[in-house]
Amino acid sequence: MASAPPRRRSIFRPCIDLHDGQVKQIVGGTLSDTTPDTLKLISQSAGDFARIYKDRGLEGGHIIKLGGGGNDAAAKEALQVWPGTSQIGGGVNVENAKEWLDAGAGKFSLERLQATASVVGKERLVVDMRDT
Repeated sequence: MASAPPRRRSIFRPCIDLHDGQVKQIVGGTLSDTTPDTLKLISQSAGDFARIYKDRGLEGGHIIKLGGGGNDAAAKEALQVWPGTSQIGGGVNVENAKEWLDAGAGKFSLERLQATASVVGKERLVVDMRDT
């Protein structure tokens, strides 16, 4: 008798999207300055969301700085709540990467990048470290 295939399970990855220093939900899949209704303002702060994720043990999420001012302060607030458990994205470059790691962002894993590349092919991955 053949064994059953392994069961797949979904893993919730917590996300804090920041725009103009506030937590916002992207509606419709894209962020566009020409259609401001694509963003829904969330009343809780980035730190509030980080506390919710911490209380529920939800690690491995990300904080994304989408645009506008005030995102750095909001992102650092969230990182301070539960250091080392979330990745940071948006405007991270060679000049400020250490600052973000020191602020509590999760570490870069070369091993995970290499493992992913071995499965999907390095030509299909984008690690964008440009300063533009």
